[in-house]
Amino acid sequence: MNPNDPAHDKHCDDTDGDGELDPVVEQLLMLLWEAARESSAKSWSLAKLSKRADLPMSTLRRYLTQLQSAGVVRVQMDEEGYGSAALTAEGLELCEALFGEPRM
Repeated sequence: MNPNDPAHDKHCDDTDGDGELDPVVEQLLMLLWEAARESSAKSWSLAKLSKRADLPMSTLRRYLTQLQSAGVVRVQMDEEGYGSAALTAEGLELCEALFGEPRM
């Protein structure tokens, strides 16, 4: 991601005072990066993310809302309240820069 891009500032909001990425944000981005690299699917259910991240659903939704506002995650919900999340193109770019693994 280009540091001169205004979108870059949005990602800096997810860091703490010493420039480190919030560990929960990092974990969620890693899980969504894993989902994007799987051949079977590009998004995971919120239930699967909640279980893998070992986070209560309310906490997961709060973090996903922040990541969605930053433009790196897309969250989809259906009428029954079930949802899924996936990285956006910007999120894929960010994860590639953070985790240094090319997307398969």
